[in-house]
Amino acid sequence: MADSAFFTPLNHEALLAVRGPDAAKFLQGQLTCNLNYLDERTSSLGARCTPKGRMISSFRIIQEGDGYLLALASELLEAQLADLKKYAVFSKSSLADESAVWARFGLSGGDGALVSLGLDLPQQADAVARANGLIAIRLPGGRAELWAPAAQADSLQARLAAQLPEAPLNDWLLGQVRAGIGQVFGATRELFIPQMINLQAVGGVSFKKGCYTGQEIVARMQYLGKLKRRLQRLSLAQGELPAVGSELFSPVHGSSVGEVVLAARSAEAVELLAVLQDDAAQDGRIHLGSAEGSTLSVLDLPYT
Repeated sequence: MADSAFFTPLNHEALLAVRGPDAAKFLQGQLTCNLNYLDERTSSLGARCTPKGRMISSFRIIQEGDGYLLALASELLEAQLADLKKYAVFSKSSLADESAVWARFGLSGGDGALVSLGLDLPQQADAVARANGLIAIRLPGGRAELWAPAAQADSLQARLAAQLPEAPLNDWLLGQVRAGIGQVFGATRELFIPQMINLQAVGGVSFKKGCYTGQEIVARMQYLGKLKRRLQRLSLAQGELPAVGSELFSPVHGSSVGEVVLAARSAEAVELLAVLQDDAAQDGRIHLGSAEGSTLSVLDLPYT
């Protein structure tokens, strides 16, 4: 079903809300993306880093009400809330878990359903449309997210089901893999700098904004460094779905040459994103779990 139109309830992520008069100023010093470019009609990918430039979360962020909502992996929410609250005490901003306040759905090939809800969503990635309390967000590859107040969840799901088949979360994640959108989960927290998951290639890093935590390392890599590990899309002909953080091996090196970022099953194979050393990717002999593990093939990404 991953190649046809469908909808999926998105229950694998949490929503972190940052609200208040200083919300934008506070987040601008914490995140890789530039909040000056965000408005009612735009969203952005982004990340939060350690002082050494290692990502401790990645997310999609939108403006909402008197602040911002960040959609991120559920297992990261508690630590992010606790950490950010330590800094928020110095500003007029408040943080909360608003996961239960909102219902979210992923739509693939579902623009007709959005139109029926009064949402005319542009095709440009990161575009946002709003109507009747609903929020639609354009993702790469023609996909879209639909956010709604939780009280509307059941009625909205029924309306979507009348127009689109419901698919498992795997099919939605397969679309994310094919779009080449990496993400930080608990198992990969503090493993990667943003460029390693190609975040700068999909609009999640601004090199024109002011300082933020980790900015010096991220900027130095962009302008002065040589990135030796980056996100690749791969396929596995058979076997179990590899867990996030699973190691990859190559005869080019005697040790691990990469880690799985995200994986999903297609009709023919397992497809995945992994941060992989460039020389191993160029060599092409890549194995899962050990030097004798299942063989992976390198696939193209939809961007450069």
